[in-house]
Amino acid sequence: MLEFNILTVFSSTYCIGICAFLIPVNLIATSLTIGLTLLCRPALEIWPSAVIASIFALLMMLHVFAWFAIGVVMAPTYILLGLGSMCLFANLGAILLHRRFAIGI
Repeated sequence: MLEFNILTVFSSTYCIGICAFLIPVNLIATSLTIGLTLLCRPALEIWPSAVIASIFALLMMLHVFAWFAIGVVMAPTYILLGLGSMCLFANLGAILLHRRFAIGI
């Protein structure tokens, strides 16, 4: 069974590596989802991209919540939480707005 304590220790030990991976991946995956939506690609291409990008955004937010649980409250934690939230909402918006763009064609 996976314990929260193990996850927080992992998150604090490998923070730089986790952030060095998740920040660019979040930006690239969310940009891909937005790009596919603006290019009016079919939903079968947008949905997998949005799901994968949302998973990365949720991982970023869980990493930040682990830091909040430890008691680290600094500017980078809020910045990363904001980045994860914006990526998550952008992916949700791309899924919801795809129908609007598809109808307009």
